[in-house]
Amino acid sequence: MEILDILIIGAGPIGLNCALEARKNNLKYMIIEKGTIVNSLYNYPLYMRFFSTAEKLEIDGIPFISTAPKPGRQEALEYYQGIARQKEMNIRLYEKVLNVSKDDRLFEVETTKGKYIAKHVVIATGFYDIPNLMNIPGENLPKVKHYYTEPYPYARQKVVVVGSSNSAVDAALETYRKGADVTMIVRHSEISKSVKYWVKPDIENRIAEGSIAAHFNAEIIEIKENSVIFKNETNQTFEIENDFVLAMTGYLPDFDFLKNSGIELNGDCLNPFYNMETMETNIPNLYLAGVVCGGKDTHLWFIENSRIHAEMIINNILSNPFPENITK
Repeated sequence: MEILDILIIGAGPIGLNCALEARKNNLKYMIIEKGTIVNSLYNYPLYMRFFSTAEKLEIDGIPFISTAPKPGRQEALEYYQGIARQKEMNIRLYEKVLNVSKDDRLFEVETTKGKYIAKHVVIATGFYDIPNLMNIPGENLPKVKHYYTEPYPYARQKVVVVGSSNSAVDAALETYRKGADVTMIVRHSEISKSVKYWVKPDIENRIAEGSIAAHFNAEIIEIKENSVIFKNETNQTFEIENDFVLAMTGYLPDFDFLKNSGIELNGDCLNPFYNMETMETNIPNLYLAGVVCGGKDTHLWFIENSRIHAEMIINNILSNPFPENITK
């Protein structure tokens, strides 16, 4: 069986960057991705715009040309998927990794379509696959959505948006402007300070004028077929009519996968262990890259500040070469 120098799990921007860095250094690599190329970006809201400017989203020094100061989802898809096409990158798509195990030296990676052997493994899986559930009655009703794509299905509907981060604010503003009756339920006392600076005044003004209702220091306690029950900071309960709930409560890495791979998870945020200089985990030659490094703190790492992980990983691999005659 062929032995890869490096197997990369995840074809997001950081996974692609790791592959490009491996290729530049003549390392035999493969990317395995459970969906399409930059699958998380594909599942973003259709009209989403990045906080970062285009040059801060570039990988491998390849120019990202955008027609706007802040590039949108479609431009990013064209950029990253275009790189994969142009470079003819070695990617296996729609193939999910089931297990990563290691003998004395080599990794065996089992997927839905086969097994692979590698000297090094990089996990660059992001965090967009597992919604952070509210764990309340009615959360499994069909009207509850943990992913938001576009506003048109919610025209003339009574919509509750849960949360106050960028995704929640975008959903509230877009659905309101397509004719929805929008109510925001926010656990904190104000709209998140991390909301994009050009959007934050918009949502605050819509709330102030009463176009969008907002309940702060509040929490949903039950979702029914035609209503939502929530409580405020004094534990008073209220029930309002409702057609859809957009639960923009965030997402989590696949902690079970990390744990089953042998990676130590620490603290309340389940921060995975890794060396901050090399990105190597407690398992020798097993690395983390990108937003997965943050555990539950999914705002810690993003494309702009984790592009450096690829070079750190490859430099560490090159500084610790394997014996030439290693076999499986």
